[in-house]
Amino acid sequence: MFRLWGKIFKDNHLLKDTVIQDPSDETRTHKIFRAIDEICRQFDLGKPIWLETNIKDFKRHSKVRFRQDNFMEEIPFDYLEIQVIEEDP
Repeated sequence: MFRLWGKIFKDNHLLKDTVIQDPSDETRTHKIFRAIDEICRQFDLGKPIWLETNIKDFKRHSKVRFRQDNFMEEIPFDYLEIQVIEEDP
């Protein structure tokens, strides 16, 4: 089972969170992008833009923060954090 945790923070306080599960046999990349799409749908957000630093952080830590510079529209929070919390063996 693949699970991705999405969290929205403002002033170091957790405002919202959700966990997306994906039991499919798709690639890790497909699962991540589908989970991000679902997180953005649930939180009513536009999709974040992946910058080079985001890609490096995610590859290194399986966790990344999307701040205002990752979104086209104004966001009412400090950052959206996504983290892989379970992966298929």
